[in-house]
Amino acid sequence: MPIVTETMRTAIRRKRGELNLNYRQMEQETGVSHWTLSDILNGKRSKIQSGTLNRLNEWLYRHS
Repeated sequence: MPIVTETMRTAIRRKRGELNLNYRQMEQETGVSHWTLSDILNGKRSKIQSGTLNRLNEWLYRHS
């Protein structure tokens, strides 16, 4: 299982803030559940499915 690094966690938080998105809106954009997003961004989860990692990477790329 892939691991979310602190660098990636920070990038997701920063982009979420720039876009002023709540977890539900981010869920709509990424296809990742708001519960999973919350756990990842609050540091409660670091091991994630590869599909989740791909969705988050694609979302960051689309908004870069």
